[in-house]
Amino acid sequence: MTDPSAPRFSVAEIRTIVFGLMLIILLGALDQTIVSVSLPQMVHDLGGVSMLAWVVAGYLVAATVATPVYGKLGDLYGRRLLLTIAVTIFLLASVACAMAATMPMLIAARVLQGVGGGGLISTAQAIIGDVVPLRERGRYQGYISVVYAVASVGGPVLGGYLTHLLSWRWVFWINLPLGAVALWAARRALKRLPVPGVRRPIDYVGAVLLTAGLSLLLVAITRVGQGVPLFSPDTLWLTTVSIVLLVIFAWHEHRTPEPLVPPSIFRIRTVWIGCAILFISFFQVVSLSVLVPYGMQTLDGIRPDQAALNLIAFSLAVPVGAFVSGRWMLHSGRYKPLQLIGTGLLPLAMLLLAYVGPHATLTASIALMLAGVATGMTMPTSLVAVQNAVAQKNIGIATAMTALCRSMGGAIGVAVLSSILFALLHGAGGSAAIEAGSGAIATPPGGDASVAFRITFLCGAVVSVVAHVLAWMIPEASLRNASEPAASKVTA
Repeated sequence: MTDPSAPRFSVAEIRTIVFGLMLIILLGALDQTIVSVSLPQMVHDLGGVSMLAWVVAGYLVAATVATPVYGKLGDLYGRRLLLTIAVTIFLLASVACAMAATMPMLIAARVLQGVGGGGLISTAQAIIGDVVPLRERGRYQGYISVVYAVASVGGPVLGGYLTHLLSWRWVFWINLPLGAVALWAARRALKRLPVPGVRRPIDYVGAVLLTAGLSLLLVAITRVGQGVPLFSPDTLWLTTVSIVLLVIFAWHEHRTPEPLVPPSIFRIRTVWIGCAILFISFFQVVSLSVLVPYGMQTLDGIRPDQAALNLIAFSLAVPVGAFVSGRWMLHSGRYKPLQLIGTGLLPLAMLLLAYVGPHATLTASIALMLAGVATGMTMPTSLVAVQNAVAQKNIGIATAMTALCRSMGGAIGVAVLSSILFALLHGAGGSAAIEAGSGAIATPPGGDASVAFRITFLCGAVVSVVAHVLAWMIPEASLRNASEPAASKVTA
């Protein structure tokens, strides 16, 4: 199930390719973190405080729905071309963001930027699947995790300095030199990347149905995360229409000759379990990244920048876990033991965090480090397991589906746990309305707020237990080298 005619890459060539792809991934990951600290200044200059949340949400929604489209088109027409298109769209949209004169113009440009950004990370990850043997892929996924750590820690700092010293517009202008270098390095390194010689029809109907269904669902989820009641008429209408469209999409995919998302890949148990574990992992990662700093500000009264600094331990622990898992997979050729350990540690970390509370204390930092190591061990092993289980021709769409599940997990995690927290705070005597522009929330006395955070993190721990149960169900298969067949024969 591998292509014997595909070119083999030397270790030096692989390192050059991975370096170029790391720049591409840094470009996409940085844009998700560098913008947040500039939001107040954007409101000051452009107005439109009621639309502020969509500067971030518009990008995430567009990036999420574009991901599977890039994956399928990369399988059909070659990933070097798709990566070039994604970076070009991203950079042109960055110029539009930097030149926006009103808040609606900025949001529209951010949506276009998300269309490009959706192809950066997923296409780069799929290219790694093309050139790196599976036994060695975990090690390189560890390097990729370092990029995410740099983006999560350095993004807000860089954004703060650019906004303070120059202007918020520079958080978008900075993409141009970074993107130009990343595009040059990636295209130069990927000259020998194989291009499929067979041209197949594109599933335009499926693309429209999936895009519309996911867009409406993510809009509904985002609204809930921003404080809109779960059972409001608008939320129910958006959710109902999105479910209908996604059901029609699933029906259509079973009947089209060249489906956008081949239903057969989800008949492979490793694929759907791996995607589910990634969904839950990002459910926790994004929720912790949002709720823990908010809890420190609410309970301890510290400044936002101080709360962000207390997340550094969590951000750095993720690549540590990924590095450990990568070295293990390289030497053992196995992924299931790491998934069992990682998914087993995560609920323990959530329970510890629920017990001590989101305070700026050493014990809370240890709980966050444990959660970071656990998710770092889980995410690359799940991705490699999925890539190991599918045919080489479906690497792109399989990788894109893992990226889609990650994004959906993050969006749903924040919406669900935030809704639980706000409802508990409101029930305890506080207001659940998020103050426009500040993200602050009027809370009841500290004791009641502490209980609300404790229950919220306990709910997160319950979700984490589901990932551990799924890890026991995933089939064990040795990771193949470049010359060995895909594992789907034994895991289907």
